[in-house]
Amino acid sequence: MTRRLIIGISGASGTVYGVRLLEALRETEIETHLVISEAAEKILALETDYTAGCVHSLARAVHDPANLGAAIASGSFETLGMIVAPCSIKTLSGIAHSYNDNLLIRAADVTLKERRKLVLLIRETPFHQGHLRLMLQATEMGAVIMPPSPSFYDRPRTIADLIDQSVGRALDFIGIRTPLFRRWSEEEGARAEALFNRRKAD
Repeated sequence: MTRRLIIGISGASGTVYGVRLLEALRETEIETHLVISEAAEKILALETDYTAGCVHSLARAVHDPANLGAAIASGSFETLGMIVAPCSIKTLSGIAHSYNDNLLIRAADVTLKERRKLVLLIRETPFHQGHLRLMLQATEMGAVIMPPSPSFYDRPRTIADLIDQSVGRALDFIGIRTPLFRRWSEEEGARAEALFNRRKAD
């Protein structure tokens, strides 16, 4: 089977997460299928120096969000799953309610019904009760809620480091290994404990 992954970019702040996913996957054998909303393209222009055309060029295939007849709208089109990065609350709501009025939400719904992995990088803060209920509902349907929450044990030095850590974790969950983040190891745990004990003694 061709190893395919669907990347959805919806209209929330943090479009760079979706772009970085596509950049990282260009270094792999994964066939990427991109669906980016019109709102996401507007936010992309506000937040980054990327053009929509540049982002499109990073994917193996680009699908019109209005085309509900696209290949990724069918469960018989085999994929590893889907990552929505960033995932707006509107898109989360559509997924949680199976309100398939565009291809991004339809592709996510298909991913869930086929029992494939769906990772949602929710971009909102703080959350109110309605947001939390939507996340719980999506989780109960099989989605994985993964807000971009980078770790700091590897002491990131740049914004790019923070983005890479979140992107790397999302891909890792799908089963795609990349060098974008450093794993915590037993050796690092032992070093951390030794450092803690030494500082405690001081």
